[in-house]
Amino acid sequence: MAVNGTLYTYPENFRAFKALIAANYSGAKVNVDNNFVFGETNKTEAFLKKFPLGKVPAFETTDGKCIFESNAIAWAVANEQLRGKTAMDQAQVVAWMNFADNEILPASCTWVFPCLGIMQFNKGNTDRAKEDVKKAFGALNTHLLPRTFLVGERISLADISVCCTLLHLYQYVLEPGFRKPFQNVNRWFTTIINQPEVKKVIGDFKLCEKMAQFDNKKFAEVQGKIKQSGGDKKEKKESKKEAKKEQPKKEKETSPSADAAPPAPKPKDPLDALPAGDFNMDDFKRFYSNNDEEKSVPYFWEKFDKTHYSIWYCEYKYADELSKVFMTCNLISGMFQRVDKLRKNAFASMCVFGADNANNISGIWVWRGQELAFPLCEDWTVDYESYDWKKMDPDAPETKQLVDQYFKWIGEDSKGRKFNQGKIFK
Repeated sequence: MAVNGTLYTYPENFRAFKALIAANYSGAKVNVDNNFVFGETNKTEAFLKKFPLGKVPAFETTDGKCIFESNAIAWAVANEQLRGKTAMDQAQVVAWMNFADNEILPASCTWVFPCLGIMQFNKGNTDRAKEDVKKAFGALNTHLLPRTFLVGERISLADISVCCTLLHLYQYVLEPGFRKPFQNVNRWFTTIINQPEVKKVIGDFKLCEKMAQFDNKKFAEVQGKIKQSGGDKKEKKESKKEAKKEQPKKEKETSPSADAAPPAPKPKDPLDALPAGDFNMDDFKRFYSNNDEEKSVPYFWEKFDKTHYSIWYCEYKYADELSKVFMTCNLISGMFQRVDKLRKNAFASMCVFGADNANNISGIWVWRGQELAFPLCEDWTVDYESYDWKKMDPDAPETKQLVDQYFKWIGEDSKGRKFNQGKIFK
């Protein structure tokens, strides 16, 4: 049974689209609060009392119950057909909803947001995101070869969720040449966006004709608008007056224009504050990239500074939930994207051992400091709790053996599964 209520969101939020489309199919009455102003309404005491994180979309049912997270809201306003009529159908729907969030969304944001001026451009990150999009599309293309919809014979929340997550990609960067190899996905996507219930929410959708690119000027303009809209003008004026009063005359004459915006503080890597030691991480990464492992592993031990750096072994906790190897590899790619700011002070080799329906992830990480790095930064905490972590003694024979194995991509894991493929974080 679908539930009715009020949806809080900003315009053109693809996450909110999922709930609105689901409501069109189920008949649920979902009222979008037109008085909601992002950055204001969601910071009020009344809103935070209902939704403590202040994030949107957020949903309040007619009987006063509050739901956060877009997938949960879409599930609540959906009907049995959209959710799946059997337990297996429901499991598959949830799997594809998670696929959209974990395999498509991180890569989409990394690639598209710089083109819109929302994020700074990083070539390495963008190139990796493009490859991750290709892998995700490859999986979708294979799955859709004999199918019209992702689960069953009719549209479900699986189709709605994945389609909404793909909107930015198809709108801004998936030009004809890039999307051509994925004909099954293209056919399915155009089928979904042209359904009346979908079109009522997203309107007429135009596929990308030319891949959008990052533009420094556009980035500066967008960031300027964000800064301008984010502050209170009166408060800024008063701050300027006070600053002028307190500023010595000589300093005032040599300072930048009062209208010049101060540079935004750069996000700090918590590991930067730790002693650097003698181990040059960039030097090792270059050597590893340009030489065979027979040379790079001894080079690692020759240069490694055990006082200021530590070695950690990790193993994924939920091997019984893993199926296809390519999907397991996507978990690694997603993790690497989400901890990208750790690259400066870390190196890792993450490997998949085993085959389809009998595989797992484990790896060796090296980073500055002696403590587990991920809890030090909120941005790094998404994935690490899914792994068991063990700090290794750099002088122990076991550590030497594991570094040799994982840096060379050879051997078997702790359960006897043979090496299948690996990814390097550098």
